[in-house]
Amino acid sequence: MPLQDATGAAFGLLFSGDATLWCIIWITLKTSLTGLALATPPAVLAGYALASYRFPGRRLVIWLAQAALSLPTVLIGLLLYLLLSRHGPWGRLHWLFSQQGIVAGQFVVALPVLVAFTLAAVQGADPRFAETAIAHGATGWRVMTTLLHEVRFGVMAALISGFGRVISEVGCAMMVGGNIAGETRTVTTAIALETSKGEFAQGIALGLVLVAVSLLLNGVLVLLQGDAHGARSRQ
Repeated sequence: MPLQDATGAAFGLLFSGDATLWCIIWITLKTSLTGLALATPPAVLAGYALASYRFPGRRLVIWLAQAALSLPTVLIGLLLYLLLSRHGPWGRLHWLFSQQGIVAGQFVVALPVLVAFTLAAVQGADPRFAETAIAHGATGWRVMTTLLHEVRFGVMAALISGFGRVISEVGCAMMVGGNIAGETRTVTTAIALETSKGEFAQGIALGLVLVAVSLLLNGVLVLLQGDAHGARSRQ
């Protein structure tokens, strides 16, 4: 099918409310956002702790967290497949080829991104924020929340990067989810499947959704950053 015809058919699928297409989009958003939401609290706490405290093995943990950023998602999928398979240690959960399995994969994929970005944001903060909070008698929890508020745009960038990582990965979702129609078929696995079949319209439509989500999230971050800079300049 010519590119022009395929693109026209893709827009037709999007605006016609094609049930199959929107089911894929819903499963993708549901699993990606759930995995990201579950990964965010421990990852942000870990990033803050790595940036703020000194302990034996700290450099090793930071190295492992940053090295995990470059791990292929298909390798993560392979590890989870072995853990969740019938004879694996977590086989009793019956998460393999299910949405729970995809969420577990998204959790693992997002975790190092959130940790590394939060670590960088906290390390780049002005140390006087924490020192001032401590001087005023703030507890450790209050110091942390104050500092994270000051670097909130760095944390937001971590969330957006983490979401972009999980929603666009294909290897882990394919291996753990199995690409089952109506159950575990995500945007990326559907694109891979439809392209291999020579059906480009649905692949282009789903690709347009990914682009739209990316532009929307980054646009929100840019607007918030602009409002913050404007508020500071007026002070």
